[in-house]
Amino acid sequence: MILVFGKTGQVATELQRLGDVTALGRDQADLASPEACAEAIRSRRPRVVINAAAYTAVDRAEDEEPLATTINGAAPAAMARACAEIGAPLVHISTDYVFDGSGTLPWSPDDPTNPINAYGRSKLAGETGIRAAGGPHAILRTSWVCSAHGNNFVKTMLRLGAERDRLTIVADQLGGPTSAAAIARACLTVAEALCQHPEKAGTYHLSGGPDVSWADFARAIFARAGLAPEVVDIPSSAYPTPAARPLNSRLDNTALTQGFNLGRPDWQADLEEVLRDLGHL
Repeated sequence: MILVFGKTGQVATELQRLGDVTALGRDQADLASPEACAEAIRSRRPRVVINAAAYTAVDRAEDEEPLATTINGAAPAAMARACAEIGAPLVHISTDYVFDGSGTLPWSPDDPTNPINAYGRSKLAGETGIRAAGGPHAILRTSWVCSAHGNNFVKTMLRLGAERDRLTIVADQLGGPTSAAAIARACLTVAEALCQHPEKAGTYHLSGGPDVSWADFARAIFARAGLAPEVVDIPSSAYPTPAARPLNSRLDNTALTQGFNLGRPDWQADLEEVLRDLGHL
């Protein structure tokens, strides 16, 4: 059995579409109760666990850091300890927000972390706890997740692009848009590989290519969806948010490609699928 934490989120939804998995919603395993999550693993004794659940309200986390740290930090650590007890690999989804966004080079998995907001700190706590548990695991850092489900940039742009003639969008943050479907596929591939090759445990990066700014990503969305608002580039300083965002979210996918033969996803092709799911193509 593949046990998935998360049921209605973007990646969890795609995992259920792709494979025969047992997905646990909040009513069955609330990440605000880490030991309940560990007990869900011990009682079910799955072959592999994928954690696709998280506290993802980046701005709200500035006011709710203890809760975010419980959900994103303590719960994955508890899962990892339970997985280590029963010998089941854990695949855990993390984020580019564990980095500070400095420089212009893509971040490698072994680069120093330095989160600049509460959400990033909470996710880093989860990574640390998973490694400390000592079991076979893969931490899969990703960025700019989008799909036809939940709340994400693509869906927001489609709504605003249909409502407005002119949009100001941040152009100095660069990264790789990544479809939830691509992440789900990678999770399943990595999970199966870890069952056979636990020595491949470690931290990996997965992000769509090529890297792009939010403003240029918006232009691509509008062009493919047949919308034509004017997009005006602005700096992050002109769009202040409670949580600081990293400017450089580029991720180096080389380790994932070498370890699991997974190429970097093409976000432009994946965007077509998302738009098709949403009825915009």
